[in-house]
Amino acid sequence: DRANEYNPVPKLGSYEATNPCGEQPLLPYDVCNLGSINLGKFVKEDARPGTGADEGVDWDALRNVTHLSTHFLDNVIDANVYPLQDIHDLAQNIRRIGLGVMGWADMLVRLGVPYDSADGVDLGRRVMEFINEESRSASEKLAEVRGVFPAWEESIWGPDGKAVVGKDDTRIRPERALRNCNLTTVAPTGTISIFAGCSGGIEPLFAVAFMRNQAGSLMPDVNEDFVRMAEEGGWYSDDLMERIAQEGHIHFDEVPEEIQKIFRTAHDITPEWHVRMQAAFQEHTDSAISKTTNFPREATEEDVRQIYELAFSLGCKGVTVYRDGSRDGQVLSTGATSQAGAAEVSPEAGVMKVQLADAREEAHNLRIEVEQLRDQLLDRDETAGAGRQKRQRPAALRGYTVKMVSPLGDLYVTINEDLNGRPFEVFCTLGKAGGPANADAEAVGRLISLALRSGISIVQVKDQLRGISCDRAVGLGPNKVLSVPDAVGQAIERYVLEKEGVQEDLPLAVPATTQGATQFEASNSSSYGGETFDMGTCPDCGAGHLVYEEGCKKCHICGYSECG
Repeated sequence: DRANEYNPVPKLGSYEATNPCGEQPLLPYDVCNLGSINLGKFVKEDARPGTGADEGVDWDALRNVTHLSTHFLDNVIDANVYPLQDIHDLAQNIRRIGLGVMGWADMLVRLGVPYDSADGVDLGRRVMEFINEESRSASEKLAEVRGVFPAWEESIWGPDGKAVVGKDDTRIRPERALRNCNLTTVAPTGTISIFAGCSGGIEPLFAVAFMRNQAGSLMPDVNEDFVRMAEEGGWYSDDLMERIAQEGHIHFDEVPEEIQKIFRTAHDITPEWHVRMQAAFQEHTDSAISKTTNFPREATEEDVRQIYELAFSLGCKGVTVYRDGSRDGQVLSTGATSQAGAAEVSPEAGVMKVQLADAREEAHNLRIEVEQLRDQLLDRDETAGAGRQKRQRPAALRGYTVKMVSPLGDLYVTINEDLNGRPFEVFCTLGKAGGPANADAEAVGRLISLALRSGISIVQVKDQLRGISCDRAVGLGPNKVLSVPDAVGQAIERYVLEKEGVQEDLPLAVPATTQGATQFEASNSSSYGGETFDMGTCPDCGAGHLVYEEGCKKCHICGYSECG
């Protein structure tokens, strides 16, 4: 099996299945976080059909983004909250990531290279080789700072004498000290490519203009590059776009021959070229590739058999075939497909479609009613909970403590849970500060604890505290803290998000470089030159109270002055 032949950690297990799309073989309890680079964005703005890849592609920018993406995906491994400990342990042990591409057809169109050509296949091989090597280089630089993945020594990347070797006792991969066992994977990107406004994965354009099935409704989708070239060439018309969408092709007299060669769509391309393009990318992809080989409606079983054999002989790890119109409600369809299907619809099918539409409407209305009833029940439970008897405190509780920066200094918020994992009590402590500031913080914690023990939801408590402001605030943007109560509310919000398994945001303030790994640092500290305090407590000694003299706040015990 070719997938297992390149399994980077065979001593930890063998592949028995892939994810549904086929691009990611996984071990038991294995995971892989995927990311895709939009290749169309790396064609230079002044490039036009006929511009070579050397001049037309911004290779330096592609290198930079590849390093940044590799770094980002490695961070995601640590930021993820996994449902099982076994998944967490394996993810940390092998640190598998899958960097891939989308917008490949867009890059070809903007460079004027036909998809089904030797030049197109060669360029695909070159681009993926570049990304694969740069991602490995980025992983090596990360390993210099963060260390290799724990299972490295007995992987296919490990040192001689310990690394796994092939059946002929030769190395499967050359020795490389990597942070990640697996670097590249080409996913289908069906949804994210729509968000990004680019072609999906390494697929050709499905059509220049087609109808996309969006939640049961057919929406027109016209390729922006085609429209731009038509307008620049002076042959654009609404009538032409409508005919292209209806017929499902661009073979009209108004469309120049050279444009027709560039905009080769999925059904213009023979299955053989689909597979050859997949094989070119597979040569330089650690994992596998999700790629569809499109067949016309009249394709036979023998046609499919030949493609399976070709994919195997070219070194692909899998192959997917789809015959146009072989199922109702396919995600992408041209006007021609819809017309062909309409000719086969019987009167009974028409009646069933009407009944199906009625059933969908009824189901939609029922879902709304269920949501309304659920909200009413939740409100009733929360109201009833407020009147329940206060819960008794167990002898020992498990806690969660978070440090927040507030206008009064460092605030430590501890949230303790009962034996069932429900929030039970909250303690608020203000660093070195004493006097009324700490007393008020303690009072806030006691009142929150009383509310929690009396059945009030911690989310309701958070909603009451968030947004309370005073005359001084610290931090900027998402790190801005308006007051001590607001800081407590933010701490509770973090606790709730972590309990729900929401992943933390990773800041992307530092660009990737090719000189070395860059560490990302998150901070809640203010960007001000110094901290500011409000209620009269000295931030230095914590014992004195500030007085306002000569335009500045001063402490007569330790000599602190707000003005320096």
